[in-house]
Amino acid sequence: MTDKRVERPERPRIIPIGNPSAEALRSLQAVGAIRADAPTLNIFATLARNPPLLDQFGRFATYLLKEGALPGRERELVILRVGWRLGSEYEFGQHTIEGRREGLTDKEIAGVAQDGAPSDRWNTDDRALLALADELCLHDGVSDDTWAALSRRWSEAELLELVVLAGAYRMVCGLLTAVGIELDDGIPGWPQPVQPPAG
Repeated sequence: MTDKRVERPERPRIIPIGNPSAEALRSLQAVGAIRADAPTLNIFATLARNPPLLDQFGRFATYLLKEGALPGRERELVILRVGWRLGSEYEFGQHTIEGRREGLTDKEIAGVAQDGAPSDRWNTDDRALLALADELCLHDGVSDDTWAALSRRWSEAELLELVVLAGAYRMVCGLLTAVGIELDDGIPGWPQPVQPPAG
């Protein structure tokens, strides 16, 4: 097997559901994907093709985004870096909005989309979080140096959550790009100018 980059689909391979079944509707409601003031996001409308999967996925994502121990700013920094590192414009765009809500500036969000090791523009804790995301995405592991830097701030329970968070969003990015889920209306894409991730 050769190690070559896989072409991404030009259009969705699975069309988001327009008229969900009763089971899909219950799953969409359970994960808070149906709101009177906004359309259902394409990721949830696509996962609604498999209501039991949507239900379990939604519970897991809800825990990480709303019930976990990590502060929102730091959580979003990790998600944005994973989204950028894996080339998922959908994930990066959605979490640009979430990142702003959690206090990240547009300059910081654009700074996440820069290749190479995190620069001195980030504090020590932020650099360690970005390095965690980079190492998991590029090497399927975390170096001793990065782990030591993270351990100076985070408890063992929080370290576990950080690794699970980055791993979960690696999975989400794979889903988004493999299925070809399109950006929702009004969601920003990459910051401009953006440096594409290496590899």
